[in-house]
Amino acid sequence: MIADTVRDLLETTGIRINGENPWDIRVHDARWYTRVIRDKNLGLGESYMDGWWDCGQVDEMICRLLKNDLEERVRGSFRHQLRLLPAVLFNLQSKARARRIAKHHYDLGNDLFFSFLDPYRQYSCGYFQNTNDLSQAQLDKLDLICRKLNLGLADHLLDIGCGWGGLAKYAAERFGCTVTAVNISSEQLEYARKYCRGLPVTFIDCDYRAITGCFDKIVSVGMFEHVGQKNYRTFMKTVRRCLKDEGIFLLHTIGRNTSGSGCDPWITKYIFPNGMLPSVAQVAKAAEGLFVIEDWHNLGPHYDKTLMAWNRNFQEAWPRLREKYDDRFKRMWEYYLLSCAGAFRARSNQVWQVVMTPHGGSAWDRTRL
Repeated sequence: MIADTVRDLLETTGIRINGENPWDIRVHDARWYTRVIRDKNLGLGESYMDGWWDCGQVDEMICRLLKNDLEERVRGSFRHQLRLLPAVLFNLQSKARARRIAKHHYDLGNDLFFSFLDPYRQYSCGYFQNTNDLSQAQLDKLDLICRKLNLGLADHLLDIGCGWGGLAKYAAERFGCTVTAVNISSEQLEYARKYCRGLPVTFIDCDYRAITGCFDKIVSVGMFEHVGQKNYRTFMKTVRRCLKDEGIFLLHTIGRNTSGSGCDPWITKYIFPNGMLPSVAQVAKAAEGLFVIEDWHNLGPHYDKTLMAWNRNFQEAWPRLREKYDDRFKRMWEYYLLSCAGAFRARSNQVWQVVMTPHGGSAWDRTRL
């Protein structure tokens, strides 16, 4: 009965159990049917990690599920709603809890991340406007950000959540500016300091709420996803406090189509604890009265290409990674990359670059692009 229900639901999306298409699901354990009905997204991801099912193209399978709104049709259970409750009741991204994501994810090991990232170590969406090459797409993304910020020799740039220092290095080398970069990942900071040695770049182990100083330009790439809705306004107030009146702020973040307070339960448990994707409304409300929004650029489709390139690199690197990471980790990581690619392909998730200024005016000039 349960197996028939699952088959019927999947077939409405064009996915067949044990079918011949690459997006069809091949079930290896009959317990899978009950598990996905009971645990929804969490059960789907965990059962893949456990080897209970396979699929030739997980990315396309997830895309079809999302495009046909299957998630919405089956999500309304008490168990599912219970998992979202903590994000509603508590500040899961408080200052006291902020370092959990660094220890859980970003401190996993540079060997893992560098196995699939580009030479500038960009763990965010590339810009595939005129290329299909990952490294070039990431260089083009860095250039796009710097041109939007109108960076110059006299500028002091603040990079909030600087990763391994790639943007700081690029900005200092190519545009000659001074950079202060903050992060809370010890692994990333240790690498970044060596990577940018000899450049006018300073790295600080610091929560964004504790930043001091005044800067000509501020940028934050791929960090706002860890801020949380209860802290969006605090983040924007911090940026405004640290930005000169004639300055420019660029926010690069993954976003969602509707406002919410939680994240996918599988992603939350295994990849990004306490992550939360903002909506357009949430970003705009947080910035209201603090900034003029000058430009809103959606790069969502580019993240599909980025994630697929990362997965290809990860698969090629796996023979040398398997000495440290087991097969269950491999299935977890490929499911993460491919399921996210499917979500961006379905346009369930977006990537935004939002340019803001305190008062509008000549600081921002679109004609530079």
